[in-house]
Amino acid sequence: MVKKVTKAVIPAAGLGTRFLPETKALPKEMLPIVDTPTIQFIVEEAKQSGIKDIVIVIGKGKRSIEDHFDSNPELEMNLEQKQKNDILETIRKTNDMNIYFIRQSHPRGLGDAVYTARSFIGNEPFVVMLGDDVMQDKVPLTKQLMDSYHKTGASTLAVKKVPHKDISKYGVIDPSEEVVPGLYNVKKFVEKPSPEKAPSDLAIIGRYLLTPEIFGILEQTKPDKSGEIQLTSAIDALNQTQRVFAHEFKGERFDTGNKLSWLKTNIIFGLRHDEIADGLRDYIVDLADQIQKKAKK
Repeated sequence: MVKKVTKAVIPAAGLGTRFLPETKALPKEMLPIVDTPTIQFIVEEAKQSGIKDIVIVIGKGKRSIEDHFDSNPELEMNLEQKQKNDILETIRKTNDMNIYFIRQSHPRGLGDAVYTARSFIGNEPFVVMLGDDVMQDKVPLTKQLMDSYHKTGASTLAVKKVPHKDISKYGVIDPSEEVVPGLYNVKKFVEKPSPEKAPSDLAIIGRYLLTPEIFGILEQTKPDKSGEIQLTSAIDALNQTQRVFAHEFKGERFDTGNKLSWLKTNIIFGLRHDEIADGLRDYIVDLADQIQKKAKK
């Protein structure tokens, strides 16, 4: 009988260099999608999936993440007095999870960030949730991975087909066969291959369910040329001793890891937001008309 998955690790210690100068003082995980910090979407996915305890791995300059998930009695009292109950309920949602924080002293890559959480996880299976990817589906992606694990007892990664020209941005799987629809045995995990050498277009997309044996492998994993310990390399080594599956995600994935994709995500979520959808839609139509008129001149 496999152990129940109740813990999640959210690495949030990166420097966020792709969003400078904004991220000089503001963690990239706190960049908003309309009115909600990106990391809150990740925490809510964990909660909806049945995760009980979350550890967020932070680094220098990330204090605002802790503050966001802490209670704010003065603000809550003010909203309550003004009978702004909808906003009050939204605010209180941010501090109703068991969230803990661990400090990564130096940014040494995703593998090292996960290894930093080893004492919190102990000898249990756990999920890793990256803050760059916001996922939406009828069943949360993390819950999909947990359901798969409870059937197989094996580590399982989320993958999704991406355009071949973009494959060098991702860790990629070399699948052997499809065990059941959407679940693959994997021959090899490859970190950021060139399009010419990529074994598939199935990219790892920021959700992992891992067995605790990964920590022993991470301890032995050497840094790459950039000085980072790659989680993908450790998972590939784990796959040599126990099965690691890949689960193909068919829902919506929103990449917030660079300026353009973050802006696109904000537009999509804005068009779905009750408060601003109509105004934003009108603005986009007007803007498109202006662009067309200028192009004809």
